[in-house]
Amino acid sequence: MEITGKLIQILPAQTGTGKNGPWKKCDFIIETADKFPKTICITAWKELVDQIEKTATGTQLNISFDLSSREYNGKWYTDVKAWKIIEANGNNVSSIMNHGLDPNKRIYISGEEAKDLIREIKEENLDDGVPF
Repeated sequence: MEITGKLIQILPAQTGTGKNGPWKKCDFIIETADKFPKTICITAWKELVDQIEKTATGTQLNISFDLSSREYNGKWYTDVKAWKIIEANGNNVSSIMNHGLDPNKRIYISGEEAKDLIREIKEENLDDGVPF
């Protein structure tokens, strides 16, 4: 799912250690630009925490997220978990695979840097001798 909204608040990051090791999360609040604006609390995990903490309030964001609900003591709780955050104001922050590094890790770079890196990767792939 995706949503676009203006970043209006970043809540303090939370850290801890679980059975899978250390974790870090941060809730942030966006406001949609609908006729009747909605305020939504979204959770960022891992490397997205660093990205959202560097983002200025007032920035328009496009957010890809998952919804999940769980029951506890007869009450239901719903989480909105971001898995990709892109600035919508022309200074796009792209999530792309590290080139030449661990393919399981991601980096966040500006739109111009992303274009340069994609151009470089395409040029390298043209020089690999493979006809397709």
